[in-house]
Amino acid sequence: MEAIETFKTSVPLTLLCEGLDIVRATAYRFWDRKKNPSPEKKVRSSFIHPRALSVEEKQAVMDVMNSKRFQNSAPAQIQATLLDEGKYLCSVRTLQRILSSLGQAKERRKRVNRKHHPKPQLLATGPNQVWSWDITKLLGPTKWTYFYLYVMMDIFSRYVVGWMIEERESAALAKVLIEESLEKQNISRDHNLTIHSDRGAPMTAKTVTQLMADLGVIKSLSRPRVSNDNPFSEAQFSTIKGCPTYPGRFGSIQDSRLWGRNLFPWYNDEHKHSGIGYYTAQSVHYGMAKEFYELRRQTLIKAYGAHPERFVNKIPKPHDVPQKVWIN
Repeated sequence: MEAIETFKTSVPLTLLCEGLDIVRATAYRFWDRKKNPSPEKKVRSSFIHPRALSVEEKQAVMDVMNSKRFQNSAPAQIQATLLDEGKYLCSVRTLQRILSSLGQAKERRKRVNRKHHPKPQLLATGPNQVWSWDITKLLGPTKWTYFYLYVMMDIFSRYVVGWMIEERESAALAKVLIEESLEKQNISRDHNLTIHSDRGAPMTAKTVTQLMADLGVIKSLSRPRVSNDNPFSEAQFSTIKGCPTYPGRFGSIQDSRLWGRNLFPWYNDEHKHSGIGYYTAQSVHYGMAKEFYELRRQTLIKAYGAHPERFVNKIPKPHDVPQKVWIN
């Protein structure tokens, strides 16, 4: 920069910048700073807020979040699990801030932000009113080999009412899945159940359509070329394939079925779903979520009584039990 200052009156600025391998904007910024030097930066205060966790409490929180039990769980799921056990560490936002300070709050997978589209108008105010189903591919042992995972779920509770893994997509297999799922949930003809899906070949097949008509099930389909009209099944497949136990590729169909037999009990009975207040699908589907809500509420009241200065304005409340879910 001193060279530019020395020769700027005798040599064009463009040639000077090319010779020094810098851009002209850098030279202009240098001159501006000489004319208007920036004020000294203020030293940040070391004030510690009275509601902040102590060093020992932060370390205890970090130990819990990085433990083998919770190392693959989101902050909200960790808090929900601990509340079910009568324990409270801190708010979900505090858990997130601690993870961010450790550099552990990054997305593990590459995600694509897709444009949202209007969805079909379906409303569920309880379990076994609206089901959603879809089929996804699972990679086989070699290139171009796949297994097909069929999943039927209740959109109100997120409970998986039926699933199967087969070597092909077939309307006959879809018919078996629907029949077995209806039988497991004791769905009668006058139940007015709606089953929603996209417009894949097995979903629109005549055998499946005729079966639903015979069983008194209302059939609902996504609009053509709009995959987001089936959001619950798409989100479920995202969760399943993002699970730490998902191997990415299966050595045989027996391997994939064994994985499914381990996965879906966890998905129904243990996984805390963000869309239903971080309760398990089983507790919402079978009406047990209100008991967990009361346990969480009592735990938060005790936490407030122990440290009221850490809660602003009011006693914290747990997530509400879902009352209605819709596709619209």
